[in-house]
Amino acid sequence: MIGHELGGRYEIITRIGGGGMALVYKAHDLLLNRKVAVKVLRQQFVHDEEFIRRFRREAQSAASLSHPNVVSIYDVGQEDEVHYIVMEYVEGSNLNEIIQERAPLQPDEAIHIAAQICDALVNAHQNQIIHRDIKPHNILIGNNGRVKVTDFGIARAVTASTITQTGSVVGSVHYFSPEHAKGTSTGEKSDLYSLGIVMYQMLTGKLPFQGESPISVALKHLQETFVEPRAINPLIPQSVENVILRAMRKNPSERYASASEMLKDLETSLQAQRLHEPKATFFSEAGDLDETRVMPAIRQSAPEVRPAAPEVPSSREKASSQQAASNTQTIEWEDEKQKGPKPWWKRPLPMIILTLVVIAGLYFAVKSVSNSLDVPEVPVPYVVNMEEAQAVQAIEEAGLMVEQPIIREFNEAAKGIVYEQSKANMKVKKGASIRLYVSEGTELSAMTDYSGRQLTAAMEELEALGVSKDRISSSDKVFSDEDPGTILSQTPAAGEPFDPKTAAVRFTISKGQETVVMPDLVGKKEAEAKVLLSQQGLKLSDDNIVREPSYEPEGTVLAQFPYEKGAQVGKGAEVSITVSSGLPSDAIQRKLPIVISPAQAGHSSEIRIVYSDATGENIEWGKRKIKDTQRFTIKVIVAPNKDAMVMVFRDGLLVDSFPVTYDSAEEPSEQTVPGKEEPPPVIDQPAQGEVQPTDPNTAGTDPNTVPEDGNEGNQPDGQQ
Repeated sequence: MIGHELGGRYEIITRIGGGGMALVYKAHDLLLNRKVAVKVLRQQFVHDEEFIRRFRREAQSAASLSHPNVVSIYDVGQEDEVHYIVMEYVEGSNLNEIIQERAPLQPDEAIHIAAQICDALVNAHQNQIIHRDIKPHNILIGNNGRVKVTDFGIARAVTASTITQTGSVVGSVHYFSPEHAKGTSTGEKSDLYSLGIVMYQMLTGKLPFQGESPISVALKHLQETFVEPRAINPLIPQSVENVILRAMRKNPSERYASASEMLKDLETSLQAQRLHEPKATFFSEAGDLDETRVMPAIRQSAPEVRPAAPEVPSSREKASSQQAASNTQTIEWEDEKQKGPKPWWKRPLPMIILTLVVIAGLYFAVKSVSNSLDVPEVPVPYVVNMEEAQAVQAIEEAGLMVEQPIIREFNEAAKGIVYEQSKANMKVKKGASIRLYVSEGTELSAMTDYSGRQLTAAMEELEALGVSKDRISSSDKVFSDEDPGTILSQTPAAGEPFDPKTAAVRFTISKGQETVVMPDLVGKKEAEAKVLLSQQGLKLSDDNIVREPSYEPEGTVLAQFPYEKGAQVGKGAEVSITVSSGLPSDAIQRKLPIVISPAQAGHSSEIRIVYSDATGENIEWGKRKIKDTQRFTIKVIVAPNKDAMVMVFRDGLLVDSFPVTYDSAEEPSEQTVPGKEEPPPVIDQPAQGEVQPTDPNTAGTDPNTVPEDGNEGNQPDGQQ
């Protein structure tokens, strides 16, 4: 039943109680998001119309009441063969548990509880409802101290014609009223008697009547007096004892006239002026005809012998005379003259013999029947916690029978163990039947699928089912795309049966996404950027590469999105980059030829060329060692809003600079950087990126020849 969703609305959490007729579960109302108590009729009674009627009557009786001291009824229904009542869930204990733990209670606490019970009875009686089963087990006390009366399973309406049952009595024998035990009509005062016993038990820790069997207890309610409360607990005020004595009078007329009257007496019983009031005394105005008493024996008058009458009476006179003899217990003698020979059956001796024979026959017949009915009593063996086979053997060895079928239900006891029996700790007639309740083991619940849910919510739900916190493990934590604390997997798996009392539950929990540091991609080549992203576990698809014109060299990363360098990024995240596709369409490449001589002819000078153009400032073109005059071609990029400037350094000193403008329609004219003496003949140097034809006979012999890649890799691609 646990884990079942009853009526598509009430999710059963755990079993919290039960009685002979029904089991009570704690449940969660999924529609209104609140805790409720669900009472479910036991399976063995689902085909018993009487129990079903009684079960429904409980819902109707309680639902007709609206009072803070009566458990509220929310819903009633049936699902297949499951009959259930949904009622208010009271967080706390029942009064029987409190009595077992710490009775006797203090008088003020007992009066506080009794007054609330009595207030509930006032409301019930005003609505013509008699509870008929007031006992500590049916009194719930919340953690806030509020008392709630529950279990109207055998309640009756005052006006109902079926207020008693012929041949049987339903209720709890230790709390019966005398009239209830006799099976006669039970009214409001019967509930007050039961409340008096509850008060007696709260204040003394004992029941007023105990016995070896329910019948013996019921007879004590009818015939015997109980030990007065103050004889057991002298701390009980006399005023409080008086309330109990009056409520527990065997004669209903001597009890309180109504629950309202008893409530008023309870509310004032602890007032200072009443604590030491005189003990209550009671005098019945009319005795109970059913009461056991000593009476004188009824005797007949001695027969009067008269002489025979001289006259013969007529037939009418004879009948009159016989009637008179019957009324006065005397014997009339007839005249000897009227007596003729009597038939044998009228003669004394044969009649006496016949009478003796009949009496003897009846005696032996009665004795024979009595012997057959006089079955010896035997004690019922206590077989709870035994295995089924051992229990059956013990019962049969005691001369008793096991009632069939044996009731098998899920229980906390191990499978095959007897967890309950009927007629325990008492004597019964030999051959009587004993009912056994055998455990089918703990009812296994289907494991819920907690994947995708937060750990805290799952733990709360499991603890409500009875799984202790120390059996819930969540140490396995891994990186994932789920939020931190989200359950990724579980053991037992979803749908597997598990026992909340013993099962260990293990969860694998998400730590969230694994993060990495975003690398700086700007200025890197496209291929290099891809390698850096792959090393960090980040993704770059072709669709996320944007290409646009730029003055940066083609293939250079211009921007990265959406993460800046140094940011913490979830591993596996998508990244976009912008890559240069080459120069804009309005950019122009210019070639500036420069003839440069060494400072002194025949001596080596170091030439260094630096330029600024649309692609950047102070770009190093390169350095050269020259001993004679040489021509160099410098390529620059100019734009509508950016001219170029070429600067020549010789032996570390700036010797000249040459502008290159965008507006010029022609290539720039050749510029000259002379030395301090007349320069030797000029040796042309190939423009950067161009190949100069060489004489095979002289190739490689001039140490001052500038190599084809004379920019030493400093000139950007496409700008030579």
